[in-house]
Amino acid sequence: MTLPPYDLDVRPILREGGEPFSVIMGAVEALAPGQSLRLLATFKPIPLFHVMGARGFDASAREIGNGDWEVIFTPAGLEAEETPKPSEPAKSGDDWPEPELEVDARELDPPEPMTRTLAAVESLPVGRTMSALLPREPLFLFEELKRRGHEWRGAFEPAGHYRIVIRAAEAQKGTS
Repeated sequence: MTLPPYDLDVRPILREGGEPFSVIMGAVEALAPGQSLRLLATFKPIPLFHVMGARGFDASAREIGNGDWEVIFTPAGLEAEETPKPSEPAKSGDDWPEPELEVDARELDPPEPMTRTLAAVESLPVGRTMSALLPREPLFLFEELKRRGHEWRGAFEPAGHYRIVIRAAEAQKGTS
């Protein structure tokens, strides 16, 4: 017996200027094994395709009119318990210095958590570390840190926020 898809309409959240990522991830956690997620959004959520792909879902998308999109995320398999990250964090090891600075951006609205974190890491000397407490997994921050040559480690904390530790790299031309 095939379960019907779990329907989630995030268009009202997006139209009010909100960030629906935590709602979407909550819906993913609520899925029964083998169940699909049918998502309605005001744009084609390409970054979400990477996140869901890492969680073992295939995506099919179609525009449904007025700029709105329907995306069906279908389980590709039930083999993966561990979720790979969309970008590669630094390798494990105890050779990192303790963070010199901590940014608490849990209560800030996007894009402030990313903006403040990048500003803080750019102020660090090469090889030094900082940590940031963020309201969600910072997928766009991962891409920017990689582009700038910084290394990071991160994970969800038991309280539900995301903690990332970043080691500063040499400043690269054209990143400021």
